[in-house]
Amino acid sequence: MKTNDYTEEELELLEAMENKSLVSVPNLTQEMEQLKASVKTKLSKRKSINLRLLENDLQRIKTEAIKEGIPYQTLISSILHKYVQGDLANR
Repeated sequence: MKTNDYTEEELELLEAMENKSLVSVPNLTQEMEQLKASVKTKLSKRKSINLRLLENDLQRIKTEAIKEGIPYQTLISSILHKYVQGDLANR
């Protein structure tokens, strides 16, 4: 086995599997639910940022937000979220 193809963590896991020293989690379902809740909480946290925009761009964003009936900050957040998710299409 070539050990340079594996990370240190992967090598530790392989060794534990070979030595049969792995132990089952007693309450796997409960543990998974806790981990899911923890990840959901972490991913849903919002962070404030400062952003400098051209006045003309900001005015156009505010105009679009009014048309949509939402706050302009919400529109900016939505645009950025769609962009990082790969869901924002070019015109």
